[in-house]
Amino acid sequence: MIGFGIAGFGGQAQASSAGMPEFKKPAAAFSWEGMFGKHDQAALKRGWQVFHDVCANCHSMKLVAYRNLADIGFTADEVKAFAAEKEVPDEPNDEGVVNNRPARPSDRIVPPFANDKAAAAANGGALPPDLSLMNKARPSGPYYVYSLMLGYEDAAPEGHPIPEGKFFNHYFPGNAISMPAVISDDIVAYADGTKATKEQVAYDIVTFLNWAAEPELDARKSMGVKVMVFLALLTALMYALKRQIWKDVH
Repeated sequence: MIGFGIAGFGGQAQASSAGMPEFKKPAAAFSWEGMFGKHDQAALKRGWQVFHDVCANCHSMKLVAYRNLADIGFTADEVKAFAAEKEVPDEPNDEGVVNNRPARPSDRIVPPFANDKAAAAANGGALPPDLSLMNKARPSGPYYVYSLMLGYEDAAPEGHPIPEGKFFNHYFPGNAISMPAVISDDIVAYADGTKATKEQVAYDIVTFLNWAAEPELDARKSMGVKVMVFLALLTALMYALKRQIWKDVH
């Protein structure tokens, strides 16, 4: 049972369906994998920077509030600054007029478009999905997203016609995806000086998306380890007690 539980902590990079290549694996395993794994705080901050500078131009993250960014190491002032970059509708005033106000840390991350129809119209009819739970939306989600980010080709291989306005990607079902390749070397300038290779950018955004989908992962694993240690000690004590009680009988 313990072995099964430990195995459940590990991720697997498997092909999502027949005909697709095996998912790509980062050079270093994702930090949260394994029984004792947890999210890398530096990668989370870099991932937020990628989302903020690149992904947030099209994608929303409606289930995450700005104040949640404090959990990945940002200060209260930094969180307030991130929120204040956007405006949200305020409560109606005495005349019933609704004005905009700067967003607050308690507000959810403001989406780039007013509604789904506006988002689709701005993206050739394709609605960019919300990224809040993206790492949980596919089997082997982190590997799928990582591979998708790195799975583009400048031109479709022979025998794989792609409709106009679509782009070839090895890992997207049908290989024709509406989103162009959005990451490249040095697409962002990391605040911590890390070299922003395509692989690093993909690793960091996947780490951030995994935290967004499972913000309780670190605490859950920490509690799980404590419970396993407690149960092991309890089992040893119960066995010793049993031996003590039955020592005169056997």
